[in-house]
Amino acid sequence: MFDRRILLASVAGLFGLTAFRWLRAVPAQAKDKEKFEIEKADAEWRAQLTPQQHAILRNHGTERPWSSPLLKEHRKGIFACAGCDLPLFSSDTKFESGTGWPSFFKPLENAVGTTEDRTFGMVRIEVHCRRCGGHLGHVFDDGPKPTGLRYCMNGLALVFQPAPGSAT
Repeated sequence: MFDRRILLASVAGLFGLTAFRWLRAVPAQAKDKEKFEIEKADAEWRAQLTPQQHAILRNHGTERPWSSPLLKEHRKGIFACAGCDLPLFSSDTKFESGTGWPSFFKPLENAVGTTEDRTFGMVRIEVHCRRCGGHLGHVFDDGPKPTGLRYCMNGLALVFQPAPGSAT
């Protein structure tokens, strides 16, 4: 005889398994194994980066909000990739978003790439360095004019290069 409880339990179990797999999905970049100009073995990245930088740039981590010294960086200059030193953002596009991470409304030309990120049960647009593939953060459509975008970046994924003659 047909037991509805068994059927409901089976359906619930399948739904739970599907939801768990979706929540644990890896970012598209890692799945696609995209090729980048600079590629290194994990041991080389670990030797070059701090453990925190490695967790962010190579493993798609996120730093704690309000922890980046770059939040208070207001000098003229360039924010570059901490993995390969590619210039990514001009200080002219940096703004205070109130989110706890350095934010910019526009990257430099040909500096970043994006992929769809389905981790944590949501769809976001991940931003990575176009040269080394390092994970930088995410881009959202709640930024200021003229672009309306907010590139919410991990400060540990960036290094600041002050413009010559900028005040300290």
